[in-house]
Amino acid sequence: MLPTWMGNMSSLRTIVLAQNQLEGQIPIELCKLDDLSLLDLSENNFFGSIPSCFNSSHIKFVHLNKNRLSGPIPSAFQNKSDLVTLNLRDNYLTGNIPDWISSLSSLSILLLRENHLGGRIPIQLCLLQNLNMLDLSNNNFWGPIPPCLSNITFGKSSQKPDLQGFSISDPFYYVKGSSFAYIDTNSANIRGEDSSEDMSLTQEYYSVDIEEEVEFTTKGRTYSYKGDILNYMSGIDLSCNRLTGTTPDRKNQFGTFDESSYEGNPLLCGLPLHNGCTEIGPPSTMPADLEGEEGGSFMDMGVFYISFVVAYITMLLGIVAVLYINPYWRREWFNFIEVCIDTCYCFVVVHCRKLPGFKLA
Repeated sequence: MLPTWMGNMSSLRTIVLAQNQLEGQIPIELCKLDDLSLLDLSENNFFGSIPSCFNSSHIKFVHLNKNRLSGPIPSAFQNKSDLVTLNLRDNYLTGNIPDWISSLSSLSILLLRENHLGGRIPIQLCLLQNLNMLDLSNNNFWGPIPPCLSNITFGKSSQKPDLQGFSISDPFYYVKGSSFAYIDTNSANIRGEDSSEDMSLTQEYYSVDIEEEVEFTTKGRTYSYKGDILNYMSGIDLSCNRLTGTTPDRKNQFGTFDESSYEGNPLLCGLPLHNGCTEIGPPSTMPADLEGEEGGSFMDMGVFYISFVVAYITMLLGIVAVLYINPYWRREWFNFIEVCIDTCYCFVVVHCRKLPGFKLA
């Protein structure tokens, strides 16, 4: 697990601990790192929720993908106008994409693939004009795709942030795979929580280039991209959700996205999918096939007769049951029948006596 003493390294700007076997929860002590620019804890076994207390206003790159993190997307990233990459894919995050996502004005890469997120795709995503890559696949998003997404230029913005990476000569902590490096421009003594040894760090100065690296899935295959190529990459993946309606207009970069960006949404239609959207037109004036019409009429009348008989028998049995159970209604029923008989008799006698040859028996 991550040592809590890392929170005391106030000058720390970069933490790269990817592809290790770290586990446990992400310590809240990291919230003390006000100057943190890059946080990469990807491909480990961290679990629990993401701390919602990140105070660093300079955070640019966040990679927490391929862990076992759960809970909603925290508000810790809200109003982080310098945030360029937010990679939370391959976790167990739940809830919706928050509306404050529009406050991340520099966001260029948003990867939320393979989580348990749901709800509608918020229209606030349309305000991210610097967006290059958007991956919402393999979640539970439902409803229509916001049409305004087609207005995003996806990599064609004139003010897009640099995704190539940056050179670090400030304090950073780097442990990726089997490599290890710690650099501090000042002398320091650090004691680990579970270690009795002091680590004395003398004044040293290095310059290290760290390239931004992300994985993106296209046509069912996952590729890794890093460095300068990210400035020219664009992509969207909304596959394997429960989206409905029509795909966005094929303008700007949307004209280059293929079927794999939308597949796995059975109720989605429109290009580049093969199932077109059917429009409801006026009823056809062409005469129907006579034989087919008669067959359809026969079937309809058959259903009608059966329904009528069933309803009649049900009503009759209901009346009989009520009369059998309730003596009051039984007497009222017989009185009603008697009145009807007397009325009919009087009508016949009064109106038919004028007929020639009519005799009352």
